[in-house]
Parts: sequence; C-alpha cells; structure tokens
Amino acid sequence: MARASSNRRKTVVTVLAWAIGLLIFFPILWTVLTSFKTEAEAVASPPSFINFHWTLENYAEVQSRSDYFRHFLNSVVISLGSTVLGLIIAIPAAWSMAFVPAKRTKDILMWMLSTKMLPPVGVLIPIYLIFRDIGLLDSLLGLIIVLMLINLPIIIWMLFTYFREIPGEILEAARMDGAGLKAELLYVLTPMAVPGIASTLLLNIILAWNEAFWTLNLTAAKAAPLTAFIASYSSPEGLFYAKLSAASTMAIAPILILGWFSQKQLVRGLTFGAVK
Repeated sequence: MARASSNRRKTVVTVLAWAIGLLIFFPILWTVLTSFKTEAEAVASPPSFINFHWTLENYAEVQSRSDYFRHFLNSVVISLGSTVLGLIIAIPAAWSMAFVPAKRTKDILMWMLSTKMLPPVGVLIPIYLIFRDIGLLDSLLGLIIVLMLINLPIIIWMLFTYFREIPGEILEAARMDGAGLKAELLYVLTPMAVPGIASTLLLNIILAWNEAFWTLNLTAAKAAPLTAFIASYSSPEGLFYAKLSAASTMAIAPILILGWFSQKQLVRGLTFGAVK
C-alpha cells in the first residue's frame, strides 16, 4: 500500500515536472519555429506549428543586415570578462566572510543581496554621466565593469555558501604547515571548491549574456552585444516577427548549447554541500 502510494506520488511529480518544463520551453520552441516562417505566416491567425513554408531567408537577411559575429564576440568578451573579474574580487571576499566572520557579516550579506532589488533605472543616469565623463560609454570595458558590479552580490553569496561547507580545520592544518594567505586561497581552498566556483562561473556567464537593460543603454554600435543585435529588429515601422525570431534564435543558441553541455557541472555545483 505504501509502495503504491509512493509510486503514484513519483508519477505525479514526474508529470508535473515535464509539464512545467514544456511550459517553460514552449516560448523558445515558438521563437525557433517562427524564425523559419515568412513575415506573413509569422503573424497569421490561427498560427501554424508545422504546416507552413519553411525558409532560411530570415537568417540570410539578418546576417546580411547585421554583423552577427561581431556582436557574438562582444557578448563573449563581456560575459567572460565580467565573470572572471567578479570571481577575482568575490573569492577573497567570500573567504573572509566564511572563515573570518565579523559581527555584521550576515547584515553585510543581506545588504549586498538587497542591492539586486534596486530598479536599474534608478541609477542609470548617474552611471551614464560617470561613464560619459571618463570615456567608457559604448566600450567593452565599461560593460564588463557594470555587469560585474550588478552580479557581484550573487557571486559572493554563492561562493560564501560553498566555502562555508568546507571544514575550517583543513585551512588551519594548511596554516600550521606554513601556508600563507595566497597559498591557502590558491592551493587549498580553490581546488576544494571547484564545483561551486564552476557553477558560479556558468550561472554568471548566463546572466551577463542575457543582460539587456545596461547593454542597450550604455552602448550604441562599437561594443553592442547580442542583446542589442536583437533589439535592432524593433523599429518605428513595426516589428518584423520572423526576422526578430531569427535574430533571437541566433543570439540564444550559443548559451543554450553551453547550458546543455555543462548541465551536469551546473547541477553538481548548485547542489554542492547540500548533502553531507
């Protein structure tokens, strides 16, 4: 009886998980299908899922109109640059909070996380003016700095959680063997937290890749990433849904592929320390 109830519960959970997964995946599937339609078929009512004229014309026109690979390289540089810079700052910060906590450490962590609740538009004007005055508008360096700062609270929080699961006795033993702070961070702590660091890196690459608000407001052409590439297909003349879908598919494909091949590492890192 208990086994039958357990099996029914597992079946219900599995069905719900698949339903939620398909619901989340449907907009992506719809975007990909629309990218192979003509503009007339893209806005047809009722819409057609399979029975339409498949064409690659949208992809050809998108590539001929915009330099996709330049936007792609900008996205790669911005995502990797902001994530690596964030890790360089966050690893020592998370180490100090995890192993040398102060009286207000938890308050500081909560304050850092609360900054993510601040509407970005509230600080857009001062950041825009500062970047204009120091020459960082429409530059890769400017976007790397901004995206690093907005994602830094998440990086520190994740690393703090992973580091806190590492026994402090291991670090004490390293200090007794003569390891200094640099050796402790590089040769003891970091190798033990590789799953957590890897998942943090992957998650923040995804966040930086998908960031649109700052990339659209702080760039014009030179440093524009793929989010700006997508936005260029919204014009005063209207939305070209088929071409917009093709541009969106070309923009999300690299990060989807990265997520697919790194899902085991990502799940491993996100569950790091959850089971003792």
